[in-house]
Amino acid sequence: MSRILPRSTPAAEGVDPAAVRRLVDRLDRLGAVHSVMVLRHGRVIAEGWWHPHTVDRPHTMFSVSKSFTSTAVGIAVHEGLLTLDDKVLDLLPDDAPADPSENLRAMRVRDLLTMTTGHGVSTMEGIDRTISLPGSSWARAILAQPVDHEPGTRFVYNTGATYLLSAILHRLTGERLLDYLTPRLLAPLGITHAEWEQDPDGIDTGGYGMSITTEEMAAFGQLYLQGGVWEGKQLVPAEWVAAATVKQVENGPSDWPDWNQGYGYQFWQCRHGAYRADGAFGQYIVVWPEKDLVVVTTSGLSDLPSVPDAVWDTLLPDDVWATPTAAEAPALEDADDAAPLELELELELRTPAGADSSPVEESLLGVTYDLEPNPRGFSALTLGRDADGRIEVAFTVEGSDLVVRFGHEEWSPGTCSLEGNPADVATAAAWTDELTLHGRIVFLGTPFELRLELRFTGEDVAVRIDQNVAFGERGVLDVRGTARRI
Repeated sequence: MSRILPRSTPAAEGVDPAAVRRLVDRLDRLGAVHSVMVLRHGRVIAEGWWHPHTVDRPHTMFSVSKSFTSTAVGIAVHEGLLTLDDKVLDLLPDDAPADPSENLRAMRVRDLLTMTTGHGVSTMEGIDRTISLPGSSWARAILAQPVDHEPGTRFVYNTGATYLLSAILHRLTGERLLDYLTPRLLAPLGITHAEWEQDPDGIDTGGYGMSITTEEMAAFGQLYLQGGVWEGKQLVPAEWVAAATVKQVENGPSDWPDWNQGYGYQFWQCRHGAYRADGAFGQYIVVWPEKDLVVVTTSGLSDLPSVPDAVWDTLLPDDVWATPTAAEAPALEDADDAAPLELELELELRTPAGADSSPVEESLLGVTYDLEPNPRGFSALTLGRDADGRIEVAFTVEGSDLVVRFGHEEWSPGTCSLEGNPADVATAAAWTDELTLHGRIVFLGTPFELRLELRFTGEDVAVRIDQNVAFGERGVLDVRGTARRI
């Protein structure tokens, strides 16, 4: 994979290498960070991917996507396609309800950007659903929801607001958001891996669904740190960068201090004068202008404050920072000729700890267990070994076979198809005692993994599958099965 950004070392850029090492160690202890990249003075001073996640694979960013949508709006404003005070219904007339309320008629583009649409609750997220809506005409469905408050007066985090921005740009430009951004932003930055989910009408989802690599995320953060300038060209208007990344509205209260600092145009304010693009489960682009620093992570975390807290705890102390300025730092004109990093980051997600085999395994291999009826449609399970000696768990799911082969003390690549969607995975398993098998199925390029436990007792097996993070219930399966004897 070709590099976008030049490389250097922490010491060369005036950062204590031990502090960067402490940051990486702190992230490693979280057990679910997938990648990290640290930039100072526009140069990468540390980077790492927790195997089986890799440098070249795009990663789902969730709401980091919102900051890209905001950027597209800023460019469109500069091009004269719309203004912040344009009314939403004027821009989406075909999606307006027959008798719009006064509050809905007052809603502006600015209110979408600042999540102050006047809705009392989010128009897309919910306890019983993820960030999508059923069927087509999402804009119509969002605009049909009650607008309880005067727009511009009350912050409610609302992915539907960002979707409406994408729908507006789609209508104004006649092309999907990804295609609009490609020549104006993505291609100049060297972002070549971008993908964006679409709604049933072909409109990019806007508030989530974008996937790019870690370095591409870092380039976006560095662009903002540089006031929208890249290689001497103003890709994003400087006035937009300034407005988008300062507090436009209050957004608290919250127990997490970094959630209480204010909200800009689809960017969050942080403590210590920093700001961030922020996606579910630990996708972050943290920009810290005072330190000329960008920190990027991809993750599968439920403890969302843990990454920013790690940044402040390890990099905030004064003794971390030396005095060299960007002008004084050693020049690295060609990224391909960059000096090696001082930090050799050999990182790996932990495989399940335990034995490769069990003393009773031979009696379990090839036995089919019929499972109790369950909403997921898992009806049977068989344990086996494949030709390479890997432990193999074969499920019958709604009449189809789902076979997962696990490595031991190493990640085994493969594919897994749940609900008809094949995905690249890496797997590992171990016997934690002679009757209990634990496995991990890591869905590459996403925050998600499945954790499997099989506990055998006599003629029965207890099967439990949980998801590491989720917008709702994490439990996937919790059933018992009985051996089918012929």
